[in-house]
Amino acid sequence: MLDKTALSSLAFDDDTITRDAQFFEYTSSANPIGAKLISRVPYRSFAASLYDDGPTRIVPLDVSAELGCDYPATGPGLMASFLRIVAGDTLTVDPNATSQVFYVLDGAGTIAQNGTAFSFGKGDFFALPGGGQAVLSAQSTARLYYVNDAPLLAYLGAKIDVARFTPTLYPAARAQAELAKVASAPGAAQRNRVSVLLGNRHFPQTRTVTHSLWAMFGMIAPHSVQKPHRHQSIALDFIPACEPGVYTLVGTEVDEQGRIVDPVRVDWTPGMAFITPPGYWHAHFNESDSPAYVIPLQDAGLQTYLRSLDIRFAR
Repeated sequence: MLDKTALSSLAFDDDTITRDAQFFEYTSSANPIGAKLISRVPYRSFAASLYDDGPTRIVPLDVSAELGCDYPATGPGLMASFLRIVAGDTLTVDPNATSQVFYVLDGAGTIAQNGTAFSFGKGDFFALPGGGQAVLSAQSTARLYYVNDAPLLAYLGAKIDVARFTPTLYPAARAQAELAKVASAPGAAQRNRVSVLLGNRHFPQTRTVTHSLWAMFGMIAPHSVQKPHRHQSIALDFIPACEPGVYTLVGTEVDEQGRIVDPVRVDWTPGMAFITPPGYWHAHFNESDSPAYVIPLQDAGLQTYLRSLDIRFAR
């Protein structure tokens, strides 16, 4: 600690130490979205054709231009990508992130990170911490959906120091069995969502897949509607399977009957992803004869811990 004599000998340049200081009137600045100082999270959908064929690669779902940030991002704190790994190839990911979540749409292979290795196959979920290269090797051509929280660390100017969890596999058979159990339970048809959340024993307070990320595996039964709800976390929704006639309606308000006012419609196709902005009401509709499935990945692990998720359901 500097004593007073040492402190008095330091030379201060008043222009340098005050040049970044600003003051703003409260009512015109406290809501930066309303004041158009910062953009809303955009609606955007990403087709499966982006990674259906071609060479091994990462396909970033990047909307950083709309978000006004100088690093790749699909939301203010999340980055989503499609991964395609041709049989016999490898693909390495090593983001500055605390959390990474993968869903295997099809194919099979292995994943190795920091001395841990395991196999993956169609329908599996797995979560990895940051802080080390993860090498994915494909035994048969694989397509995966992949989300991490690198944009959050980029915004904070931080780097990962300590891993909060270890690599964790959620096998397809177990995930499907748990969802089937929920779907067949008494009163399931009256629930706002028929789904299971992926959890990790290290995060009992939030019951989330990692401390920052939240993952759901949900089903919409044939000829059914899942009524509107909203939350303050962004949802990066992935559609593993559906038939024509399944869609989501999204909007900022609901009327007295609980219907979304002037909604945007997102029609589902297998292997696609789309952004549901935070705070927006959204409802799912299945007018087909087959079940449809949705996997939202969100920053709701962090939001739940901050006590700011604010989930609400329309009546």
